[in-house]
Amino acid sequence: MAAPGGRQGGQSCPWPGLRTRLPVLRWLPRYSLAWLQLDLVAGLTVGLTVVPQALAYAEVAGLPLQYGLYSSFMGCFVYCFLGTAKDVTLGPTAIMSLLVSSYAFHEPVYAILLAFLAGCIQLAMGLLHLGFLLDFISSPVIKGFTSAASITISFNQVKNILGLQGIPRQFFLQVYETLRRIGETRAGDAVLGLACLAALAGLRVMKSRLPRAAPAEPLAVRVSYLIVWTSATACNALVVLFAGLVAYSFQVMGSQPLTLTGSIPQGLPAFRLPRFSMGAPNGTVPFWSMAEDMGVGLAVVPLMGLLETVAIAKAFASQNDYRIDPNQELLAMGFANILGSFVSSYPITGSFGRTAVNAQSGVCTPAGGLVTGTLVLLSLAYLTSLFYYIPKAALAAVIISAVVPMFDAGIFRTLWRVKRLDLVPLCVTFLLCFWEVQYGIVAGVLVSGILLLYSIARPPIKVSEGDALLVQPGSSLHFPAIEYLRDVVCSRALAASPLRSIVLDCCHISSIDYTVVVGLAELQQELRKHGLSLAFCSLQDPVLQVLLSADLEGFQHFPSWEEAERRGGVEPGGSGAAPFASTSESSLLPAGLIQ
Repeated sequence: MAAPGGRQGGQSCPWPGLRTRLPVLRWLPRYSLAWLQLDLVAGLTVGLTVVPQALAYAEVAGLPLQYGLYSSFMGCFVYCFLGTAKDVTLGPTAIMSLLVSSYAFHEPVYAILLAFLAGCIQLAMGLLHLGFLLDFISSPVIKGFTSAASITISFNQVKNILGLQGIPRQFFLQVYETLRRIGETRAGDAVLGLACLAALAGLRVMKSRLPRAAPAEPLAVRVSYLIVWTSATACNALVVLFAGLVAYSFQVMGSQPLTLTGSIPQGLPAFRLPRFSMGAPNGTVPFWSMAEDMGVGLAVVPLMGLLETVAIAKAFASQNDYRIDPNQELLAMGFANILGSFVSSYPITGSFGRTAVNAQSGVCTPAGGLVTGTLVLLSLAYLTSLFYYIPKAALAAVIISAVVPMFDAGIFRTLWRVKRLDLVPLCVTFLLCFWEVQYGIVAGVLVSGILLLYSIARPPIKVSEGDALLVQPGSSLHFPAIEYLRDVVCSRALAASPLRSIVLDCCHISSIDYTVVVGLAELQQELRKHGLSLAFCSLQDPVLQVLLSADLEGFQHFPSWEEAERRGGVEPGGSGAAPFASTSESSLLPAGLIQ
């Protein structure tokens, strides 16, 4: 079955640009009844997962629980029309909820405005094709952040498992207060929470070990497989439903040992612009003050949202053999967050867990999201009164079981074996995220950037001695590296006995800039003062054109190292005059010199 995310043949579209911007036009003309059946099953299955998770993630974000549901339907509808991956489902996630908790200060007005501004930034990035900026967030930084987030989110829910009240949200204070007040644990909450955790873990293990029923199996076997698979896939809904029935039973009997979710407003959110100011006891907080309060969150939230969504989309596109358009994914995310803010949503992103459920359910097109979004709307319209009886310990169990797999203990061992230097940004991000999320991410990106710049400024340089001294840089030369190259060449050339010509092997150099050209000219002059020559070999065409345009005095090059060695390099020439014939060094360089 062809995947709608890939390039399709068949019917031509009279407006190819519209087809690119509205991916729904690629698969809608071919939509079939068979696809509809599978999309309905997948949409319902994901809906049963998203409703309890939405309530739980609102708790992580520090917002009233209804905002989790408000954030769970608009992304489904928007992505159906604008998304390029059939499997991806948008909505609240543990990572994004943690970021919202850090930057929205547990205020719905801030969270909704953050969604709007993040969407605007994502939309602008998509229109300007700036998705490449995500490439500067390295894998060790992402792993450090998600692993730290797994621990902080999990521990944040321990208070609900134990039934403790008034625990601060800052991680270290949270750990201290939880341990100090562990004697106040409510037995009912603890027993139910641990039971829910055990049930969720058991259902997930059962699903992972469940053998697929072959079509040739008897009907009873296939039906049994379907029942077990559905129960394991919708485990969050089943566990929350069971816990709610237990809490309701206690309520009927006149005693309630459990901490309940409480009342959730019934009905759909109003469709309106987000508020750009907020009332305060001492006046009104204007828009610019709110934006200043959110600070670096205006960069972290949209970037992490895009990173999570694009990474998930690429993973499932590769697994299911179709292609995605990263810049179109940026547009989809931007529109989803902007329109979501009109219905009181906080920032959303792609959910790995729900996307996996969607794919395993056999979804054929993004239309499955319409079913999921509709189920959330029906829950808001008719079921919120039933959510009163959901124990907080059950929602905490749902969150913990969702985020524990995000902790990747093996990454530390892997990096120690593969490249130990990458442990630096990993550990910096991991440790600082326990203090403040934004500090961890920013510090990790800065450390990764410094390591990247260091590798550019200090490229590997191999020096071999023969009839001539062969100097071979291991990568392209950019302006931070030229002084290092000069130092290496001069120190080795002047220390050699006897003195010999130098040949710069440029086979690995694909580009150079103007500063490098000037540095090579100065190196040539310095070597000439000591009676030594500098020649070039294996120059790639772009580099050769730059050097020829620079008109270096005495410049000679050879097609290969063997040819340079055969000719014995070049004789030092010239009288040490300046390498450029003009008093203005840059006047002879064409405008397109810098590659």
